[in-house]
Amino acid sequence: MNTIESIFKSYLEPKEVYKGGKNIPASNQKVHKLSSNENPLGASPKAIAALKKAAMQVAIYPDQTDIRLREALVADFNGALAADQFICGNSGSEIIDMLLRAFLNEGDEVIYSNPCFLPYSVFSRWYGAKQIDVPLKSPNYDLDIDGILKAITKKTKVIFLTSPNNPTGTYIAKPVLDDFLNRIPKNILIVFDEVYRHFANAEDYVTALPYVKQGHNVVAINSFSKTYGLAGQRIGYCYTTATIANYMRQIHKPFLLPLTSIEAAIGALNDHLFIENTVKTVLTGKAYLTEEFKKLSIDHWPTQANFFIIDPPLPEMEFTDKLMAEGIMVRPVSQFGAPGKVRITIGTQEANQALISALQKIKYT
Repeated sequence: MNTIESIFKSYLEPKEVYKGGKNIPASNQKVHKLSSNENPLGASPKAIAALKKAAMQVAIYPDQTDIRLREALVADFNGALAADQFICGNSGSEIIDMLLRAFLNEGDEVIYSNPCFLPYSVFSRWYGAKQIDVPLKSPNYDLDIDGILKAITKKTKVIFLTSPNNPTGTYIAKPVLDDFLNRIPKNILIVFDEVYRHFANAEDYVTALPYVKQGHNVVAINSFSKTYGLAGQRIGYCYTTATIANYMRQIHKPFLLPLTSIEAAIGALNDHLFIENTVKTVLTGKAYLTEEFKKLSIDHWPTQANFFIIDPPLPEMEFTDKLMAEGIMVRPVSQFGAPGKVRITIGTQEANQALISALQKIKYT
């Protein structure tokens, strides 16, 4: 007997789905949320002001296209790219989904490297692609260039690279990326996730910008959720070559971006002082936590992002629960391909000190 299930797509059978970080539970306890890599200072004041003003106009349709935000991005990039090289969407995650929808057919192959952002694999499955995991190399979570090159087949359409990487905080040094991109076939799309780029201060760190300008088939994913403090507005963008961007624009829906998101994002781009203070807060917190982790013998990895990945002194769920009892929310990252590890967002100095106090209590009681 035919049933509705008979027309279900086999690759959409129930499997693991992406689960975002939890929100602060309702209670009288003060909780420092260090689980979702949100901005420790909140949102840009200029973004909030723009958001309030836009709220008075929510009864009417927003801009039909994203052109005003793209033009603001041109200015933010100091004219290094043209407006038609940007595409905006409702979060960096949606941009990833849009890319995969545009480039994947059933049976195509996608390469990524665990531990990494779970949507790379989950979203690829939505389009019937085969997921190829070439894990980061132990113990430092280095990119396995040779492993990725060996994994490439005629069916490979997309390769995900992330720098700095979520959840490890590691990055791809410029000489490594130079070598890699020069060895990749020209018919493969490189999705370069750089949403944490503002926090990277390694001398050999590089964004995708020079490679896009050179004409490489690279799409750089960016978000307003981290540095700009607009996680609740779900706004992101990518930049790439004009050829790729104009192709992707064929599936960009009209009226896609809410008016509030457009205005908040433009306001945030113009709030240079807030961006500067955010980066300063994160880098100061990184230095503080690095030293405190060493004192406590907490195994951790050097980070170029606004978070650390650590090897907790207790099983990950027990450790997470004990920290929560002390008013500190952190995130286990087994789902991201790092079993037993925990990710901790860098917060304000108050939050960072509260974290260290909680760790001292857990370790020595």
